[in-house]
Amino acid sequence: MAVLTGSQTLDRRLGLGDAVFIGLGSMIGAGVFAAYGPAARAAGAGLLVGLAVAAVVAYCNATSSAQLAASYPYAGGTYLYGREVLGDWWGYLAGWGFMVGKTASCAAMALTFAAYVVPSGWQRAVAALVVVALALVNCAGVTRSALLTRVLVSLVLVSLVVACVACFSGGTSAGLSGWTSPDHGIYGVLQSAGLLFFAFAGYARIATLGEEVRDPERVIPRAIVMALAGAVVVYAVVAVAVLFVLGASGTAASSAPVADAVRVVAAPWVVGVVRVGAALASAGALLALIAGLGRTGWAMARERDLPRWLDAVHPRFRVPHRAELSVAAVVVVLVLTTDLRGAIGFSSFGVLLYYFVANAAAYSQGRGARRFPRWLQLLGCTGCLVLVATLPSQAVLTGLAVLALGLTLRWVRLHR
Repeated sequence: MAVLTGSQTLDRRLGLGDAVFIGLGSMIGAGVFAAYGPAARAAGAGLLVGLAVAAVVAYCNATSSAQLAASYPYAGGTYLYGREVLGDWWGYLAGWGFMVGKTASCAAMALTFAAYVVPSGWQRAVAALVVVALALVNCAGVTRSALLTRVLVSLVLVSLVVACVACFSGGTSAGLSGWTSPDHGIYGVLQSAGLLFFAFAGYARIATLGEEVRDPERVIPRAIVMALAGAVVVYAVVAVAVLFVLGASGTAASSAPVADAVRVVAAPWVVGVVRVGAALASAGALLALIAGLGRTGWAMARERDLPRWLDAVHPRFRVPHRAELSVAAVVVVLVLTTDLRGAIGFSSFGVLLYYFVANAAAYSQGRGARRFPRWLQLLGCTGCLVLVATLPSQAVLTGLAVLALGLTLRWVRLHR
């Protein structure tokens, strides 16, 4: 591993509250406003069971990440853990899957933000501008990113509370019927779990910021578990609220289930609150994603798995500014040329691969580093593989192709 001294280290400025909010900001993003539609198409009201399955797999992955982060409190997340515990190729596999999958997620979040705030003709330009603006916030220092994340998450939670109160007041529990006999059986439940899992993957941002958290051996494990627990509660309550109003068929037919549910039972101003909340959630997730990608890209450049030019830390703000701005540039190109709002399955493929490596690395750690039982890591590995296998075939094939490309690029570089 590269020597972590001098200008090549980041400053530890984040406390427990900052880390928890960064995790929440990554998880309570646009997914809470959009992910229920694809999940309902896969399992109907059985998406509630899929949500529980996704939460269990996410918990296994979170405990693995927490255990590894306590042993390796540096930037890079599972890219670093895979290298240190399993070997260089495993770390690269995780890092490549994360960088590609989450870069696509960034483009999706930016386009989702723009879809909620401007007419269609302006959406690409506004999406590009918000990417640049949030990248500059990140480059101004991690404490500024953490402060903005706190504000955004708080406002999003307020909008979700308003939406849920409206849905529970105007809906009926009849919309929950059929959750014990899901559409397409067990396969549908597992596919819905794989699609919903993408929404829970944000706790990885806490691990990728490991070099900027104070007392990381204590703070990071606690922050990961706390952020995941909070996100699971939010997603479960919102899912029930949406089903109360739209039912399984209405949820499956909707591209914006929360907004559509509120539109049925509440005044127009409540719909406006939800739209603002969805836009802010997308911005918060995008802010955290750019930060996580910047740190992972910097860590990969530090090990020469990405161009060496990215291995730089700003002398004043102590952030990997070149990696942050490079990520932003790629995302801007994507939002100006493609529409990746339907890339949930592809993102889930990359994230599940990332956490498979995390579980395998945590399982391989010795007794001195162990904080959680090995059976949790085995369950996490199995869950990741099962959920990958049940993703839509197009997402799996695209993910495998991109994975093969990444491995080929590294092989060529090593043999030049």
